[in-house]
Amino acid sequence: MTDTLIVITTLPDAEHAAALAARVVEERVAACVNILAPCTSVYRWQGQVETATEVPLLIKTAAARYPALEAVIRAHHPYELPEIVAVPVERGLPAYLDWVAVEAAPN
Repeated sequence: MTDTLIVITTLPDAEHAAALAARVVEERVAACVNILAPCTSVYRWQGQVETATEVPLLIKTAAARYPALEAVIRAHHPYELPEIVAVPVERGLPAYLDWVAVEAAPN
C-alpha cells in the first residue's frame, strides 16, 4: 500500500467542479484532479429518493494531506452534505506516486 489517496466528490455542475478542482490544486492539498463527465446520481435525501446530474471529481493526494483537503472541500462545496470518500491506492507507478507526494506537500 502507498501513502496516496484518491478522493472522490461530486459537484452539481461543471463550473463548480472546475472551481473546486483549481482550488485544491492551487492550495497544494492535491496534486491532480480529474473532472469526469456528468453522471446521474440516485440517492435518498431527507426521506425522499432523489435523482440529480452531478460532475464527479477524482482527486489525487498524499494521505497526510487528507485533513487539509477535506477542510477545503467542505469550505467550498455547495452541498449541505458533500460526498467525500477517500480510497487508498494499493499500487501505482512509483514515479507518479512520488510526484503526487511532492505536489500535494505544503509549501
